[in-house]
Amino acid sequence: MSYQIGIDTIHLKPTPRLAHTEYCSNDPLRREVFQRTGKSLEDAWEFDFLWSTNDGPVSWAERGRTTDMGHAEFLEGGVDRREPKPCPFRDVEEVLAFDAVQEYGLPNFDDLVAYYQQSYQNNQEKNPHQVYTAGYYKTIVSGAIEAFGWEMLLQAAADKKRFENVLDSIFRLSLHHFRAWTKTTAQVFICHDDMVWSEGPFMDTAFYRSVIFPRYAELWKVLKQAGMKVLFCSDGNWTEFVEDIAAAGADGFIFEPMVSLDHVVSNLGKTHVIVGSKVDCRTLTFGTKKEIQHQIDATLQLAFDCPGFMFAVGNHIPSNVPVENALFYFDYLQQHWNRP
Repeated sequence: MSYQIGIDTIHLKPTPRLAHTEYCSNDPLRREVFQRTGKSLEDAWEFDFLWSTNDGPVSWAERGRTTDMGHAEFLEGGVDRREPKPCPFRDVEEVLAFDAVQEYGLPNFDDLVAYYQQSYQNNQEKNPHQVYTAGYYKTIVSGAIEAFGWEMLLQAAADKKRFENVLDSIFRLSLHHFRAWTKTTAQVFICHDDMVWSEGPFMDTAFYRSVIFPRYAELWKVLKQAGMKVLFCSDGNWTEFVEDIAAAGADGFIFEPMVSLDHVVSNLGKTHVIVGSKVDCRTLTFGTKKEIQHQIDATLQLAFDCPGFMFAVGNHIPSNVPVENALFYFDYLQQHWNRP
């Protein structure tokens, strides 16, 4: 574990080994690692970076209409299961008339800055061995998902002109929060926006390029003017948009194995931060140790040529991954992550 390895990797500086992070909701694994080492997973597995976003002290659901689509069982014991609730938007016209700033309001700026600074400072002090990030989750598309749910979102997206106005209101709300984050001492910012599905874009690609990505650029311009490094994070397959995201100003990418690692490394591996790998949580769950080793080896063949590479299971380590497989994964990675 090394804050220095994490921050040097983000700045594309030489490091003695590949940087490492994970997003892990596997409590049995955490308990096993603590029993064996007396350390948290983050310290025992030498995390150099912690994934974090924070959308402010008061949720949208407390300030206006949101759509609860429910949640399937994912965590140990199914504690996260939640039944869906009725959508508060009666029809598409209500969605197309929606304004996020009017609906949720803009929090007092100075109070928001103070909240973000205190939150970041407390968490960085609690995790001195890792780079703790600033970040925002509901940037544009994820904000629309939270507000409307998938069914209403997809219907509204058919009216591109009016839907752009809706997304612009979410952008304006996000911009207020991004500006507040720039007044803190955080150095690295994760901009999260689940803009695609596992199969790829669910809207016209031209719409992404004319409506969504220019707004990303405006958001990231604010961050970069403040000296912050910007890492863009999205689920799904957005291989065809990687260059667009880079052109909009992202310093790096956090992605699932659905995005082509070969493509990202080939085109942007020397100039951008890459957080991910070819290791798939489905392989950790259902595969053999030989298959896990193969995915690690295939990643390492690419990673050592990239100054900003940070190894991670891109679609994270959920609670159903067998502990034995997860332990094998890290043991093997640790034995082979030193840079030549």
